[in-house]
Amino acid sequence: MTEQRKSVFAIASIWVWCIPLLPLSLAIALYFGELQTPTFLFINRHTQILPDTLWTWFTFIGNGWGVYALCFPLLLLAPRLLCAGLFASLIGGACSQIVKPFLALPRPAGVLAIEDFYRIGEPLLHKAMPSGHTITAFAVVSGIYFACDRDKRASLWWIFIIAAFAGISRNALGAHWLTDVLAGCAVGLWSGMLGAGLSRLISETQLTPSKIGPRLLALGGLATIYVLLTQTLDSELNQSLQYACVALISITLTLFIHAQKTKAI
Repeated sequence: MTEQRKSVFAIASIWVWCIPLLPLSLAIALYFGELQTPTFLFINRHTQILPDTLWTWFTFIGNGWGVYALCFPLLLLAPRLLCAGLFASLIGGACSQIVKPFLALPRPAGVLAIEDFYRIGEPLLHKAMPSGHTITAFAVVSGIYFACDRDKRASLWWIFIIAAFAGISRNALGAHWLTDVLAGCAVGLWSGMLGAGLSRLISETQLTPSKIGPRLLALGGLATIYVLLTQTLDSELNQSLQYACVALISITLTLFIHAQKTKAI
């Protein structure tokens, strides 16, 4: 095995790979301890003290298009980190598509009476575990975190708090049980570690603006702009955030094109 391939697994020590077992074990304990409904109702009711818009914005972080838009400036600042987040989200998304139909567990709206809990949007009934939004949020932030050099990671601890709020938002909006969120956290963390490892396989010379990789990422930004302008992601309350993300991507693309022209000169 070459040193480059070893880096896929060396982005974190062995014990770090075991950390996701903690939220996964808690999810299993809550589910089989018949605490799934009480924990969901507790969080769902007490999070209402904060405005709905805040929770829908946090949910936006767990949407693949949304988080790509928010992370898009990394195309210029740190393209390897953007690659890591993208790889991680793709791995997490694949896991979600496999596990959800296999478990086929009902969501809160499929078990509880609609008037028993607070929700935003149409009631979702099926494919509860794991929470896809939570997977995406934790996959992207952990991918970015572990793709950073070890000496720079200490200053990035706060991005996991953002991912945690993205997960809690799924309870707050009545879309998922706490067990779904905890399972999604575990899958997302593992996906992020794998995504970070895969990003290490890309040589530094392939990450300059003139190379095909960054240009494909830029095309992804154009596709994201189209989605943001033509679709409503998760809630109409996110519309202003979507327009802000369009502006963010547009500015980044302008600077990206300028960087290529400067390189050519």
